[in-house]
Amino acid sequence: MKFNEMPYERIDTESMKQSLSELTERLKAAKSGEEQFAIHQETYKLVDHIITEMTLAEIRHTIDTTDPFYEAENDHYDEFRAEFTEASNRYQKVLFESPFRPYLEEKIGPVAFKNIEISLKAMDEKIIPLVQEENALQSRYDKLIATAEIPFEGEVYNISLLRPHLTHKDRDHRKRAWKALSDYFLSVTAEIDEIYDKMVKNRTAQAKAMGYKDYVELGYYRMNRNCYDRDMVERFREHVKKEFVPMVTRLQEKRRSRIGVDKLYCYDNDVFFPEGNPAPSGTPEEILAAGQAMYHELSPETGEFFDFMQEHELFDVLGRKTKQAGGYMTYLPDYRSPFIFANFNGTSGDVDVITHECGHAFQGYLTRNDEIREHNELTMETAEIHSMSMEYFTYGWMEKFFGERKEDYLTMHLEDSITFLPYGCMVDEFQHIVYEKPELTPAERKAVWKELEAQYRPWLDYAGDPFFAEGGWWQRQGHIFHSPFYYIDYVLASSVAMQFKLMMDKDYKDAWERYLKLCRLSVSDFYENELHAVGLDSPFDEKCIPGLVAGLEKYIS
Repeated sequence: MKFNEMPYERIDTESMKQSLSELTERLKAAKSGEEQFAIHQETYKLVDHIITEMTLAEIRHTIDTTDPFYEAENDHYDEFRAEFTEASNRYQKVLFESPFRPYLEEKIGPVAFKNIEISLKAMDEKIIPLVQEENALQSRYDKLIATAEIPFEGEVYNISLLRPHLTHKDRDHRKRAWKALSDYFLSVTAEIDEIYDKMVKNRTAQAKAMGYKDYVELGYYRMNRNCYDRDMVERFREHVKKEFVPMVTRLQEKRRSRIGVDKLYCYDNDVFFPEGNPAPSGTPEEILAAGQAMYHELSPETGEFFDFMQEHELFDVLGRKTKQAGGYMTYLPDYRSPFIFANFNGTSGDVDVITHECGHAFQGYLTRNDEIREHNELTMETAEIHSMSMEYFTYGWMEKFFGERKEDYLTMHLEDSITFLPYGCMVDEFQHIVYEKPELTPAERKAVWKELEAQYRPWLDYAGDPFFAEGGWWQRQGHIFHSPFYYIDYVLASSVAMQFKLMMDKDYKDAWERYLKLCRLSVSDFYENELHAVGLDSPFDEKCIPGLVAGLEKYIS
């Protein structure tokens, strides 16, 4: 079914509670593992339908944040979601404590039961009002960013559509564009500070109510960290700081020389060539057509996947003023269909959608017929491997999008990917500090960010900008607001994707087969075990980051 033909009906809170309660009571009364598993399969159908309707509402709200109908539906689910989680947890607790656990574990896997254990630690009925308030704060931030109106050169832009001007080849032009962006954030920074301050205090109150030391502990449960902890993440960040930052600093000096400037300022941050960054040629429709041709040439599996996406109109990628900023892939269980949302704006980011988001969607498509739903409940450090690795696996087809500037794009992409690791670690360390010290004032949080930038991005100068130079950059990073502790997953995944890059340089076919195997493994085992099963190092292995630096050095030199 095409996306625009998919019917939508609001899920009623009381009906949902009653249905899940009935299934929970039947699960308790079941006399065998076989009977419990049959009930569990019924629960799959109910939960699939609930998630499908919630996701349809979310997609249609983000497509147009000013649509009053879907704005009201979004408000409904801001409250509904917490009650759904709590009702689901009551069901999961019965499953977790089943006397027939060995049979069920054989059916749905040990990872599923570990995840249930964690989910039970992540939610409690007593914090539902706080979670509802948290959801409303997230929606308030998202709408503020999505409806930004930024005057520039006689036109009005939102943040996504301003992007081409921020990376314009003319330095004065992009300097003015950055000034316009800074002026906008200065006009709303007090409101963003207020939203985030309330978020931090709200999340801390949730953690305290559940008996945790701070929100970091609860946040790790919310992110379903089932095989690593904050100490392991901290050691990983220190490896990046020690090994990667010096390499990236050398890389930035190389970029500074290439673009012909005396010093790198913030308005030079995303510029890689003096003639401007490579941009894809063609209309959005032509970019999608080139993507379809690319995936047909890459493999039979990817060709079939992209045909499915096009046939069912599962892309919404045109940038519009009232769309939510950014991009994402999500999944509609009732239709076994991935969906990709983006904001095409004429930059190379449009092609990144065809690679990165399609990497997510391809993995979801590959495993969509697995009848055990828990096998597709990916944790994000795994999910992001599929997307970031696809960016590298498609390198050989970039001529379809960039023509003669293919090599420029590949240089830009690799340098940008390497530079991302310190930034992603900085975002994560910032969040740890914020939630370990919830009493910090908004001004003190900005000072923390400013100090971290000196450690992780020492080459960057904000030229005295009144917003960015005072530690305001993080207010652009949506993950900080709606997905605490998610951002490190991109960094962990990137360190794995770069291993695939080094593998494919030696033997592309072998690397691709390993990638397919990893996609199909989905959640059949724990994160590090799956990496080792396809010959990859865990990011937490002591040799991982030094090995990457050694392997990538040839591209720097």
